[in-house]
Amino acid sequence: MNFKSSYNLFYIVTAFAVTMFFSCKNNFKEVQQIGIRQNEPIGVAEHMNLKYTDSGRLKANLISPKMLDFSNREFSYNEFPDGVTLHIFDERDKKSIIIADYAIVYNNTDLIDLRGNVLITTETKDSIFAEQLFYDQKRDWVFSNKPVRYVSPTKIVTGNAFDSNRDFTSFGISEVTSTVYLDDETSL
Repeated sequence: MNFKSSYNLFYIVTAFAVTMFFSCKNNFKEVQQIGIRQNEPIGVAEHMNLKYTDSGRLKANLISPKMLDFSNREFSYNEFPDGVTLHIFDERDKKSIIIADYAIVYNNTDLIDLRGNVLITTETKDSIFAEQLFYDQKRDWVFSNKPVRYVSPTKIVTGNAFDSNRDFTSFGISEVTSTVYLDDETSL
């Protein structure tokens, strides 16, 4: 009888162990997400001063009062809800400045989406106004498919799209809606 009960105990333990083995699943990602809400940032930084360099040379400097880090997402990004100031430097260290009310930096694509009262001032004192601009850090390219206004000391041009290299020495405005030439005595 003792021999039979030990076999029964062995079968019960084996059945329990097999059941436990097949019921377990790999949920490491779920465990990592414990305590992190789906719509919450993984981190918050204040008084940001982010510098983008290439081969030891400063190419861009992004300054913002607040950054929300959403790198816990599948398509990770950083959000700047309180606005940004972006300084872009050319090969001669001449600086153009982009200011926006809001920005998102997409980490996988190095694309910066600038929105709301976007203003670009160039080294030559030209200004570009738009509601949305994109800066592609990999291609050193600034563009928009929204209405823009370009102001220089000699003219004001409005259009529906904008393309430029990073130092604004070669740019174009598509679908020009108006051009106003200014007198030498006119000041903005």
